[in-house]
Amino acid sequence: MARDNSLLKPKFKRQFIFAGSVLMALPVLYWAILSLLDVPHDQKQLSPHANVSEAWYKSQSSPPAMITTPDLPVFPGGVPQMGKAIVTGSAYEGTLPKEVYELRAEHSASAVLVGSASGVKLSKENTASLEPMGSHTAATALPRWQKFAVATTTSSNKPLIAIVIDDMGVDRKRSDMAIGLKAPLTLSFLTYAKDLKDQTERARLRGHELLLHVSMEPRSSKVDLGPNALLINLSDQELRRRLDWGFSRFPNYVGLNNHMGSKFTSDVKSMRIVIEETKRRGLLFLDSRTSSKTVGAKLARELGVPAVERNIFLDHENNINAVNTQLAQAEKIARRIGAVVAIGHPRDATIKALQTWLKSVESKGFQLVPLTTIVKKFAKP
Repeated sequence: MARDNSLLKPKFKRQFIFAGSVLMALPVLYWAILSLLDVPHDQKQLSPHANVSEAWYKSQSSPPAMITTPDLPVFPGGVPQMGKAIVTGSAYEGTLPKEVYELRAEHSASAVLVGSASGVKLSKENTASLEPMGSHTAATALPRWQKFAVATTTSSNKPLIAIVIDDMGVDRKRSDMAIGLKAPLTLSFLTYAKDLKDQTERARLRGHELLLHVSMEPRSSKVDLGPNALLINLSDQELRRRLDWGFSRFPNYVGLNNHMGSKFTSDVKSMRIVIEETKRRGLLFLDSRTSSKTVGAKLARELGVPAVERNIFLDHENNINAVNTQLAQAEKIARRIGAVVAIGHPRDATIKALQTWLKSVESKGFQLVPLTTIVKKFAKP
């Protein structure tokens, strides 16, 4: 007997309608899920640029693995967490200079700071602002580098050691660890870090001195300079605008030093603007010496701005033994010339090494001081 197919037609018709309805609903469901997940519109579209992400500093994650020396990140200890944006370029210009910068034997330590080593003779007028705390100058008339200095009484015969920690503020975990170290250290905060007022207030309450860490153009073109970096091709007006932005980021700092800047600090015209603005605000200048061709300290002395220079970097390598070796070298420099300025970074090995070293530095016959103490002791007219 033949089957009556007319009975099956309604069933197939219903199945076809159901399948079609499901297919039509899928795009709506897809967009609904994306909306619930709050995925940005520019990531919803599939495009050749879908994997391009914002610069690391915008999310304030730890800087990425740096250019290596030879196999370890230059700084700091952390890398972005999984799922965070991949950076568009390295955050630092390359390996740290390994030079140990000391004054030639024919000059005294004070000459490094005041400027006779550079052949510049400062007038009494230019050196008037270098008078130490406790002079006849009224407190209200003190330049900012003295007004916001951490007060320290020095022993006449102890070599002085100033430890500066650069790149503060972005890697919050390690920045907090650095703030927790024994004071007084000199902490230099990057201008584009978030919550700077809160971070720097806590640092001051712990007894640390503050610097402004200003991004300046390196010779490498493969690095992420961050916002408002100083570049040599900018107009004078734009350079001053970017400096104004940086100077407004938080209060109570005593001066500034350069972040990167191997190209910028070698350019006389550009650096003159930086030093002029530094002088106008009554600040000091620390030359990090990321290039042996830097003109920063020399220009500062010519213009009568208190200036010091980095003698040694502590953390070319991210291991405790290497940092301890550099700390021992810093001690030798301090014994030879009376004072040393050592720069480190908020890296795991650096912080761990300093935690131990800071407990014993005084017993070795040294005095740990903020940067301004070295300026005040050696920069007298």
